[in-house]
Parts: sequence; C-alpha cells; structure tokens
Amino acid sequence: MFINASPRALLTSCFMLLTFLSCALCAPVSAVMQRDVWVPTIISPTSASKWTVGETFLVTWDTSSEPSQVTNPIGQIYLRQGDATQSNPIASGFELSSGQTNVTIPEDTNPGEYMIVLFGDSGNWSGKFPIVAAL
Repeated sequence: MFINASPRALLTSCFMLLTFLSCALCAPVSAVMQRDVWVPTIISPTSASKWTVGETFLVTWDTSSEPSQVTNPIGQIYLRQGDATQSNPIASGFELSSGQTNVTIPEDTNPGEYMIVLFGDSGNWSGKFPIVAAL
C-alpha cells in the first residue's frame, strides 16, 4: 500500500483538518450547554435608605425575570464602598429565587456611602446608600 507523503499532500491534509475543526467550533451550542446570566435588579436598599452599624436589614431583589435554569442559584451579599468590595459576605447560602434575605451590618463597618453587591448567577449592585454609626 502506497501512502503519498509529498509536501503538497501533507498541506492538503492539514488544510482539510483545520477546515473540519473550524466547522465543529462554529456549530451551535446545545441547549444543555447554554449558560444563563440572570442579573436581578436590587429593589432595596435604595439611595433613600439609611442603615446603622450592628443592625439587621432586609435586602430585596426582583425575581420576575428568573430564567428556567439558574447556573448558580445560591447567593451571597457583600458590602461595597467606592471601588472596593469587602472580602467577607454579610449574607450567604440563600436561594436567589427567594428575592430577599436579611443582613446584619458588622460592628467593624466604618460609616460612609455603600452599595450592596448580590452574587450568585452574576453580580449586580444596588444604588449608594449611607451606613451610619450606632448611637
């Protein structure tokens, strides 16, 4: 059996292989592999809210646009001040589909303007609101 190993045959084979690979990579992703991105709007707190260090507050978000399959349905909430999101969540382990969870502002939180960051399927931020010192 004779195998053609000429440079032209090798280049033709490589070209065909690359053509087949590019076709495979351009094929549509099946529904099973599609990923959703759910970014629920945070309803509260709002810019009119005023939270106090050490107290517990309710964070709420809109669940009306929840997709049928959520990649990461377990949420976490962080405080964000300026360009920095705190490293420890103030709430975690709750279902995003619940639309709400309670958070307690840690005693070591410095008063100032903050935002809530809701993580789970994606991350989104509330508007800025003040956190004040306990009386």
